Amino acid sequence: MKKILRLGSRGSPLALLQAEEVRNKILQAHPTWAVDGEIEIVPIRTTGDWRPEHKERSLMDMGGDKGLFTKEIDEAPQANFIDMAVHSMKDVPTLLPDDLEFVAVLDRLDPRDAFLGRHVRTLDELPSGAVVGTSSLRRQAQILARRPDLVVKPLRGNIDTRIRKLNSGDADATLLAVAGMMRLGVTDRISSTLDTDVMLPSAAQGALGVEIRRDNEAIRSMLSAINMPQVATCIQAERALLRVLDGSCHTPIGALAEIQTDGTLKIDGLVAKPDGTAVIRLEHAGSIKDAENVGKELGAKLKKKMPANFFAA
Repeated sequence: MKKILRLGSRGSPLALLQAEEVRNKILQAHPTWAVDGEIEIVPIRTTGDWRPEHKERSLMDMGGDKGLFTKEIDEAPQANFIDMAVHSMKDVPTLLPDDLEFVAVLDRLDPRDAFLGRHVRTLDELPSGAVVGTSSLRRQAQILARRPDLVVKPLRGNIDTRIRKLNSGDADATLLAVAGMMRLGVTDRISSTLDTDVMLPSAAQGALGVEIRRDNEAIRSMLSAINMPQVATCIQAERALLRVLDGSCHTPIGALAEIQTDGTLKIDGLVAKPDGTAVIRLEHAGSIKDAENVGKELGAKLKKKMPANFFAA
C-alpha cells in the first residue's frame, strides 16, 4: 500500500496551483515518493471563502483579520487531518499557534506589483482623474502619494475577476501581484511592472511557505530539502517588521528584504496614511544571522517616526 501525505490548501485556482508547485518540489527532492507514495492535495474551505459574497469582499471589509483565510487550514494539521499546509506567506498572520511552524519557504517569485491599464502602460501615463481599482490600502496609499490627482476605488475579487472588471470598464487601471499572475499564467496582461521605489510590496509577497505541526519530525526532515534558507531569512525579517507595527489590512505597510552582495541583509520598509498624504519610508541593514532583529529594529524605527495621531482622519 502506498504511503499518503496530505497537503492542505485553500481551494481557489491560484491556491491549488501553489499546492501543485509545493507537491512537485517535494517529489523532485524525494523521487521515490512518485513510486512508493502519494501526496494528496486537500482543499480546505476557510471562513473567508465559505460564503459566495466573500469573493467580492476585501479583507478590510471583513474586519482586517488575515486569519479568516488561514484558521481552518491551521486547524487541519492540529487535528491530524493533513500532514502539512501551503500558504501564501503574505496572507499569514504574524503570530502563529504555538504548536505550528513554517519549516520550508520556497524560492520567491517576483515580489513586485504589476500595473494593468486599459489604455495606458504605466501609472504615470494615467490622465488626471483616472480611476485605479484596488482594495489594498498599501497600494492605495502609495498610488495617491505619487499621483494625488487620481481616484482610487475598491476593486475586489480574485485575479481573474479583477481583470474581467477592468476590461468591462469598472476602472482605468488596477494593480496585482506579479507572482500571482505568473502562477496563473496571465503575465501577458501586465502593462508594466512597478519598481519597488514606486510601489513597495507587501511583506512576504511572492513567497510560499509550508506549515507543519511542530512535533512532526518526519515531515520536518522531508521538507528541509525544499527550504530556501536565503528566502526564508528575508521573509523572517519582513514578518518581524509587521509584528512590531501590528500590521493588518487597516495599516498601509510595505516591506522588502534582500541579501546584498556583501552578505548583509537589507530591509526597506514603509508605513503610510491611507490617503497618501504622509509616507514614512526607511531602510535598515544587519547580519543575515539576525534576521528577526533586523526586521524588528526597522519596525521600531518606523514606529518612532510616526506621530501619535498618524492614522487620525
